[in-house]
Amino acid sequence: MKELFKKIFAVTSITILGVLLIFSFCNAENSSAQKGDVSYSCPMQAHADVVSDKPGKCPKCGMKLVKKEAAAAKYTCPMKEHADVVANKPGKCPKCGMALVPKKTESK
Repeated sequence: MKELFKKIFAVTSITILGVLLIFSFCNAENSSAQKGDVSYSCPMQAHADVVSDKPGKCPKCGMKLVKKEAAAAKYTCPMKEHADVVANKPGKCPKCGMALVPKKTESK
């Protein structure tokens, strides 16, 4: 009887531990994926420099900060002649085979 109890206890403990580990791994993966992907900024153009990683109010005007999704990176061919080649992920230029590089964003 003691041996049966030990086996049941061991199986139950391992099952609970496994579920807890999987649950914590999934939560950690989701929270790390969300960090850096979302930021909050003031909707007023004059306060575009106000950026936060969590919701709140603009310290300058008190307006509610709005969610801004991070822009997806674009990749392009480093050759000027192939500037029309744009992709959402790294790869090779279909025209010349060179490795695509992150596209530089033009500052205003």
